[in-house]
Amino acid sequence: MRKLTDLAKMLRFYVIPDLTSGRGLSLVEQAKAALEGGATTIQLRCKDATSKELYEYALAFRRLADEYEALFIVNDRLDVALAANADGVHLGTEDLPIKVARKIAPEGFIIGATARTPQRAVEAQEAGANYLGVGAMFPTRTKKDTVIIGIEGLKKVKASVSIPCVAIGGITLKDVKEVMEAGACGVAVSSAIFGAENPKERAKFFKKELEKYEWKVSC
Repeated sequence: MRKLTDLAKMLRFYVIPDLTSGRGLSLVEQAKAALEGGATTIQLRCKDATSKELYEYALAFRRLADEYEALFIVNDRLDVALAANADGVHLGTEDLPIKVARKIAPEGFIIGATARTPQRAVEAQEAGANYLGVGAMFPTRTKKDTVIIGIEGLKKVKASVSIPCVAIGGITLKDVKEVMEAGACGVAVSSAIFGAENPKERAKFFKKELEKYEWKVSC
């Protein structure tokens, strides 16, 4: 588990492999393609997997993250994240409370939280979250019943906290400029990459676009 001196920079290009968007590629194959294309953070999210399957995925993601010097985050499951020596966990509003996770997690462990309102953002920061996933920015195919907060919602959340905010939800290449200029330190992407015929090449396009906003990663 690495100690990161600039978390915001590592969160700039945050990618979440997804079986429904992956055009037949496994989660591990998707992760490798994204990392080869320049992803700086990779998240393991697979709600239908058993604990054993998730742990095996996590070990493979850990190896890939080490190979490409990327950050590795596990969604929801603190136990799996700790067992696989992940860099952190991302907790939603229905998951283990951040304060509890912080007591269990070792020093330097990263905890991300989901927020779509300033109130939730402040609560997460005060509880010990290191970064926020803010959204959904736009309609997305990877989650049902998503609440859209848009650019104005991102601005309000960003203004309420001092920790990095990653924009998530329906973000495509053409949206990068708008969300970065609204205050995001990075973008979290799934179907916009893994729905492409060549995820690695699509990731390269995202990396190139995000590099224009590298000055923002100290947010």
